[in-house]
Amino acid sequence: MNGSPASVVEAAFRHYRSQDREAALPLYADDFTFTSPRDDRIGKAAFFERCFPTADRFTEQRILHLVAADAEVVFVQYEYELTSGERYRNMEAITVRDGLVREVQVFFGGRV
Repeated sequence: MNGSPASVVEAAFRHYRSQDREAALPLYADDFTFTSPRDDRIGKAAFFERCFPTADRFTEQRILHLVAADAEVVFVQYEYELTSGERYRNMEAITVRDGLVREVQVFFGGRV
């Protein structure tokens, strides 16, 4: 996919929410890594097996801020509501190089 890092990140979020795995897969580099407080640098296959299919836990997810920090890194702050009614905010630092998501680092926030 050609486009700015911000547009690649927006597409990745959109495909996650709609659970469009076929559209999402080509956005991620083969050597992609994902890190969160629950995952330590897992690869693309593990991410799509364990993390990608979790959108059904949410009733809503809104991007609050999406900012290109430099030519490769995009910071995203988003708020989501779980099916339990609880609301949270997280931050992600996402590295996009050559039109592909290379790395995602998730920082969990607290309850809103």
